[in-house]
Amino acid sequence: MPKKIMLLGSGELGKEFVIAAKRLGHHVIAVDSYNDAPAQQVADEREVIDMLDGTALDAIVARHQPDLIVPEIEAIRTERFYDYEKRGIQVVPSARAANFTMNRKAIRDLASKELGLRTAKYAYAASREELEAAVMEVGIPCVVKPLMSSSGKGQSTIKASSDIERAWSYSQSGKRGDIAEVIVESFVHFHTEITLLTVTQKSGTTLFCPPIGHRQERGDYQESWQPCLIDEAALREAEGIADKVTRALTGAGIWGVEFFLADDGLYFSELSPRPHDTGMVTLAGTQNLSEFELHVRAILGLPIPEITLLRVGASAVILAEKEGRNPNYTGLEEALQEAGTDIRIFGKPTTRPYRRMGVTLASGELGSEVNLVKEKAIANAKKVKVVNREL
Repeated sequence: MPKKIMLLGSGELGKEFVIAAKRLGHHVIAVDSYNDAPAQQVADEREVIDMLDGTALDAIVARHQPDLIVPEIEAIRTERFYDYEKRGIQVVPSARAANFTMNRKAIRDLASKELGLRTAKYAYAASREELEAAVMEVGIPCVVKPLMSSSGKGQSTIKASSDIERAWSYSQSGKRGDIAEVIVESFVHFHTEITLLTVTQKSGTTLFCPPIGHRQERGDYQESWQPCLIDEAALREAEGIADKVTRALTGAGIWGVEFFLADDGLYFSELSPRPHDTGMVTLAGTQNLSEFELHVRAILGLPIPEITLLRVGASAVILAEKEGRNPNYTGLEEALQEAGTDIRIFGKPTTRPYRRMGVTLASGELGSEVNLVKEKAIANAKKVKVVNREL
């Protein structure tokens, strides 16, 4: 029977999830804080609410009676999920996982204190004064992140004590929700940063996608590529850690588990219980199933016989430069000239500086030089310009 799926958060990742769910015949209600968000453009129904308003969230759940609730963002009253689960609604991956991973404090303490995973040194701060003390404890340079945020919002690097005031102000302007507290992390001198997409199933073994390399600026990814060639022993260690932490959190679905690879070994960084932005590279046909198709199959309990690497691929972001609305895009024809190229325009109705509006995709045959494929994706992203009217 077709399932009724309520998607909480309707950005570009949610849009691809809806398309994958619709291809398997399911009904999707896309929820976001503003109208005409990307996933709402392809869903069966839509709702516009503040998902931090628990009463409003309860109301739409009661009205639609979904079979599954699939979170896509952090700014949700996730404590309500426990009650929804008791009422027989499947929360993805689980109410426990959603509550832990939507808050950096919960997931970091679980990883470091309960599971004993190796992480960067860290401390917490709930005020400007506490931030100064935490920075002194962790050391400079360090990274400051709101406990609840996404796409690098509110995240900054402190390189000198004079940066503390600016970092605190920026963390508060970029946080999601009403939690002021931040995490302060020591700077890990890594040579590679990877996402290990991990698929937990209702029945069946945990599966791993070939590792994805990525580069960040302002806390947000700029390019990703698959496969990322890393030492076999490091990959086995990363898979063991990903399996350990996802088992502790429970539930079925895809997880974006992030790691730093440094000269002194592997560090657990973060985890997202949903398709990951760096995983958009799988839309280039690098795997037999994209991360979105894997997520839909896993949460519905459908079989995933294997995950197979088919091609080398890369993605690069298309960014807006200023605030505006009703964007148009130029340069698409030029960017699509070469074989093995593609573009995804997300359909966001408004722009702001550095907002991700689309991605370019590039692919090559197995054995191709991944850096050349990555350079092609980057070059094509530079050809596409976002043009709109100023607000």
